Amino acid sequence: MDQVQNLPPHMQSEFMKNMEQMQMKDSLVMYNTLVERCFGTCISSFRSKSLDKYETTCMENCASRYIKMTQRVGLRFAEHQAMQQKRAADAAAAAATN
Repeated sequence: MDQVQNLPPHMQSEFMKNMEQMQMKDSLVMYNTLVERCFGTCISSFRSKSLDKYETTCMENCASRYIKMTQRVGLRFAEHQAMQQKRAADAAAAAATN
């Protein structure tokens, strides 16, 4: 992200706009996946307009587990990226000393 500050102001704003659009798209994809997965798992009949007690509980549990899983995967991904960057920096430092 430090390289973004080196861009001209008009390119910085364009970059940030694109980043916001990508984040919005990712959020919508995550939400839609959650709805599809939990609906398919928890809703089995259409006898009434409202969910029965089992369906409501199932949806709440499913959504909670999905969000926790998504957060955990994001955390692990960030840890992996940080480790990769550290390895690259260490390799560059080792190459510079040789």
